[in-house]
Amino acid sequence: RSAADGRTWTFTLRQGATFHTGRPVDAAAVKASIERTMKTGAGASYIWDAVSSIKAEDQSTVTFTLKYAVPLDLVASAGYAAYIYDTQAAPDLGAWFRQGRDAGSGPYTVSSWKPGQEDELTLKAYDKYWGGWDKPHYSTVKYRVVPDPDRAWRMLARGEVTFVNRLNPRLFARAAVTPGVRTSERGSFETAMLLFNTASGPMRDVRVRRAVQKAIDYRGLIRALRGAGTPASGIVPGGMLGHVEGRQPRQDLNGATRLLQRAGYGPGGRPLRLRLTYAEGDTDQRLLVTRLESALKPLNVAIEAHAMPWNAQWRQGRQRGQDIFVMYWWPDYADGFSWFGNVFRSADPPVFNLSYLRDRTLDELLAGLPELTVTDKVAAQAAYEQATVRVLDLRAAAAVPWVVTYQRAYLGGVQGYDDNPAYPDVVFVYDLRPSG
Repeated sequence: RSAADGRTWTFTLRQGATFHTGRPVDAAAVKASIERTMKTGAGASYIWDAVSSIKAEDQSTVTFTLKYAVPLDLVASAGYAAYIYDTQAAPDLGAWFRQGRDAGSGPYTVSSWKPGQEDELTLKAYDKYWGGWDKPHYSTVKYRVVPDPDRAWRMLARGEVTFVNRLNPRLFARAAVTPGVRTSERGSFETAMLLFNTASGPMRDVRVRRAVQKAIDYRGLIRALRGAGTPASGIVPGGMLGHVEGRQPRQDLNGATRLLQRAGYGPGGRPLRLRLTYAEGDTDQRLLVTRLESALKPLNVAIEAHAMPWNAQWRQGRQRGQDIFVMYWWPDYADGFSWFGNVFRSADPPVFNLSYLRDRTLDELLAGLPELTVTDKVAAQAAYEQATVRVLDLRAAAAVPWVVTYQRAYLGGVQGYDDNPAYPDVVFVYDLRPSG
């Protein structure tokens, strides 16, 4: 429960839950876990920045006092940096985790971890899980790293694997009509984004950025994705505060040509070459790149595309090493502020603000958004709409061509599968029924 001003939150814990170490999941453990995460300052630990203090009222009650209001219920249920773990599992927890061990309280615990191998991770049932094991559940879960979608499909069709998190459109269509295989399609909170370099190079000119926005074949991409994506509208996907209806972008090659010519490029002008980076092995991003290349070539614009592993792409991006950075974004917790606060708020050095946008007006608008989300949702939505106009229209810092649709394929004997968009690509194995 929360106070009226959103600055005090009290959580009541489930009684009887234990960590995999055997120690109880009590208020003191929750306090120690979150305080350690805040202190490390690593990863998405910033989601706790609003916390002023944490108090264990008794064994099952924890109270958070905040410096400013945020939706702490969403923060506490985040898929990142909200883990509750046993801080007493080892003297050096960092080393403990790096050895492939865990200290959580969920239904499964790590059995083996073989980094770099195909059979990378195996989990086994935690006998003392509070939910119990009376009903049918999977007792062992093995994760295999199979980058080749054709091979992954063959393994599924032969029954060598139970679940494939993503097939390309051709294989997914085949899976949908294959006896003994089930498929699932579910909308997500994950968006494909092109971030434009607003700080240096030819895209520093807003006319060039707007031209690239207009050159993208949005409708053609949706058709080519064959169900793997839906048109984006604004920056935040539907289902969350901050989503803006009626903003589906459309291709406008004539408008793109005029903008390029005003900037001295385009047909008959100076040739323009843009360096673009995207995720190695991602067929959907590759589709985006090839279609953008085709659209821009008649406009005297060449795309120099580089497929890169994420870590290398991100490292280069933080050094401002490209004109266009293609990536996916999904929220650290289910709130629209994740896009604006992480991707478009001024940051020096840049972390995920890979458009390098520096906009004081936008920053001031964003400063009060987390608190408005709790205290005045109508005002928060209005602020999100203003921020969307500023990023996409006034500054043209990005293009958002689609929202990902999760397409899964799994054996017909698996019952009860569902996607929760707040936890992308997470399979809640305990909730599955292994026969049907």
